[in-house]
This record gives sequence, C-alpha cells and structure tokens, in this order.
Amino acid sequence: MEKIIISTKDAPAAIGPYSQAIKVGGFVFVSGQIPIIPASGELLLGDIKLQTRQVLENLKHILAAAGSSLDKVVKTTVFMKDLNDYTAINDVYREYFSQKPPARAAVQAARLPKEVGVEIEAIAFCS
Repeated sequence: MEKIIISTKDAPAAIGPYSQAIKVGGFVFVSGQIPIIPASGELLLGDIKLQTRQVLENLKHILAAAGSSLDKVVKTTVFMKDLNDYTAINDVYREYFSQKPPARAAVQAARLPKEVGVEIEAIAFCS
C-alpha cells in the first residue's frame, strides 16, 4: 500500500516532524489538531468551546483535502487539559458529530502543545 501525505493550507501547518494526515488503504489518519487559526497562524486560547470549534474546523479541512469528511470519521481521540471541560467540549463536538458519532477516547493530558486546552486526532475512511 502506498502512503500518501495530505497537506492543506486550509489547516495549520505541522509544528513538528509529522504530516497533517496520512492516507493509506482507504483510510486517512489525521494528526492531533490544536486551535491554531490557519489564515493567521495565531493560537486561539481562552474559551474552550471556541478552541474546540477551531480544532474541529481544522480537522474538517484536512479530511476534505484527503477526499473524506467528518461524517466518515470512525474514531477520534480527544485530549483535554482539564477534564472539567469535558461537558463544554462535548457540546461543540456534538454539533460536528450529530449523526452516527464515531468511536472515541477522551483523556485529560498533563500538558498539550502550546498550552492549549484541547487537541483532537481522527481516523476516517475515504470513498
């Protein structure tokens, strides 16, 4: 199987030695996204709902670049700085995954890149 690197300017560039996503065998594996605004490169801090929305928008754009979409996501992992934000993150997450939500793990992480409040990675199929 060929490994295809996915990259789009509609989502933040990788901040380390990794790809935004990898497409292989009919699936796309999206690296953890944090709340960076792609157009400006600015970090969105503060309100956890705004951060979560930006993260999911970034995921959406990467999936589109891979020929997939949020409705084809089969698994996500949500990393949060504070488990007390679980309900607020879920409120936004539910907006993006209202129909047939994917399998998911959600964990509190001791520290996330750039001190953000949330990071989400995803696996989706491509048709």
